[in-house]
Amino acid sequence: MLFKIRQGFTVFALSILLLLTSCATQAPSRFDQAQQESTQRGSSAVVKESESGGSFNQFFPPSGGGYERVYTQEKKGFAEAKLKKDGKEVAMLAISDTLNNPSAAKKFEKSTQMIGGYPAVSQGSTGTAVLVGDRFQVKVLSRDPAFSEGDRQAWLEKFDLNGLAQLK
Repeated sequence: MLFKIRQGFTVFALSILLLLTSCATQAPSRFDQAQQESTQRGSSAVVKESESGGSFNQFFPPSGGGYERVYTQEKKGFAEAKLKKDGKEVAMLAISDTLNNPSAAKKFEKSTQMIGGYPAVSQGSTGTAVLVGDRFQVKVLSRDPAFSEGDRQAWLEKFDLNGLAQLK
């Protein structure tokens, strides 16, 4: 008899505990809050019309002259490759579709510099970018201090920028 009372009490206590924990509200995580804020601003991660990352690979400069190009990331609207010399990473090469981030194209509006016939901007002390066809940002980032602004500009000119402009 005592066993049945204990068993009944245990079932009752667990039921109450389950009821209380299932009704408790949990504070949103920092990720939930960030998602809500970005959604309220009207931003989205990738737009449907964005080019596939794989379609950008053909416009990257080929390996050669002691440099090796190694693709590292490819997703809708973006492709990236490391540029290595003697096995050491010296630069990062990237193409991105600004349809996914329209504000990225705005920095080129006041550009006075041109590379390969396209507006160019410096991005900090290690980055140089061009805007191709008012849509595609092509960027070279130095990963080694010896890889200079002049090197970044020269590598930007090695991209098939005119071919990329035809993607529209």
